[in-house]
Amino acid sequence: MLRLYDTRNRQVERIVPEGSRSLRMYTCGPTVYRSAHVGNLRSYLLSDLIRRVSERQRVRVVVCRNITDVGHLVDDAEIDPVGEDKVLAQAKAEGRGALEISRFYEDAFLADTAALNIRPPEHSPRASETIDLMIEMIAKLIEKGHAYAVPDGSVFFDAASFPTYGEISGNRLDQLRPGHRVEGVDPRKRFHADWALWKPSDRELTWETPWGRGFPGWHIECSAMSLRFLGERIDVHTGGIDLRFPHHEDERAQSDATAGHEVVRHWVHGEHLLFDGRKMSKSTGNVVLLKDVADAGLDPLAVRLALLEHRHRQQMNLTWDTLRAADRTLRRWRSQVAAWSESPSGPMPADRVSRIEAAFDDDLDTPLALRLLRELERDGSLAPGSRFEAFLHLDQILALDLSLDIGRSRSLPGGAAELLEQRARARDAQDWAVSDRLRDELAALGVKVADTPEGQTWS
Repeated sequence: MLRLYDTRNRQVERIVPEGSRSLRMYTCGPTVYRSAHVGNLRSYLLSDLIRRVSERQRVRVVVCRNITDVGHLVDDAEIDPVGEDKVLAQAKAEGRGALEISRFYEDAFLADTAALNIRPPEHSPRASETIDLMIEMIAKLIEKGHAYAVPDGSVFFDAASFPTYGEISGNRLDQLRPGHRVEGVDPRKRFHADWALWKPSDRELTWETPWGRGFPGWHIECSAMSLRFLGERIDVHTGGIDLRFPHHEDERAQSDATAGHEVVRHWVHGEHLLFDGRKMSKSTGNVVLLKDVADAGLDPLAVRLALLEHRHRQQMNLTWDTLRAADRTLRRWRSQVAAWSESPSGPMPADRVSRIEAAFDDDLDTPLALRLLRELERDGSLAPGSRFEAFLHLDQILALDLSLDIGRSRSLPGGAAELLEQRARARDAQDWAVSDRLRDELAALGVKVADTPEGQTWS
């Protein structure tokens, strides 16, 4: 069974409970005020891999991934009653309505995840459509003594009422200091580390509550939606490492205080993605969108393959050279699978496939899985039909559309598939004379062969 590194418990643990055949997973979704860059998309690939590996083990997976269309403040560290949130700020910049902006970028996000073969979640609630859940939860927290309202209509979570705060990030309450952006301690708070569950305002996207008109704090959204759509026992909660504090710490406190017990069994985080050695962010201008990859003539799934070259909890430096190399590998594998499909089908090499599946089970060791897959590709002792079956079987997890060129392979002239296979073996053996002769024979049949650092491709 799949084992993952649990951020809170600081160790690799089995994530599906013993004897269970189901998995409930919550993934923090996007704030839809701009296009997601490839660093953002890495977090959603993590939850997709967890789903695909679990489903291959006959585990039923139910996923909830929210849509934050009520953006938090431009600087959420500031509790500014008249401040604009990210959705409203972008709407003003583009001269469109807030909901129009959020639906536009929500559709763009869904298109990007589809292009990366990230399966859609069973539940995708929008924050704007679940405000009632948040208000109900805030009222319950006040009733239980975990939250308090103040005269201006704000409601704060009482951090001191949750003694195990900090178990995810290690940031204990007695070690926290007021944020550097805030001058002094907010006099409305009982303790400087308390956070807003509800904020007063009469701007656009506000709602009436028992405490006055306003809008929800960022953290309460995920707590309310996860409890509503997955229940009070959630197996895995995923997100980027930047959400570990304060978002996930605050979310855990809210959810557990409401339910009266530990709601999330395992917290799993993906590391940052750099591009050309720098943090990917709008403020630095170092942002790469999936559209940029496609405009460069690369298959969007080259991004998925490139991200698989590193473990999810390792910081990764992506470059255009890395993406181009991944694109070449992707095209080569599709060509190989197409060529192998011309041969009689054969049984999968069970031991080799099992080793690759075991790598996925071991905290999603995707670099090892890909290395073993490349060894299987180059092993000329295995029948082409056996490699064909193995690659398509493993593509249920990889999701690289490796069968895409099979239709084209039917137009290969008779004997060309066998010549391509012989030439690949000759190259592996560094028998350049035979390799050149086979290239000429293929050219005579109308098949053009090109050599790349990752192997031969054909058209």
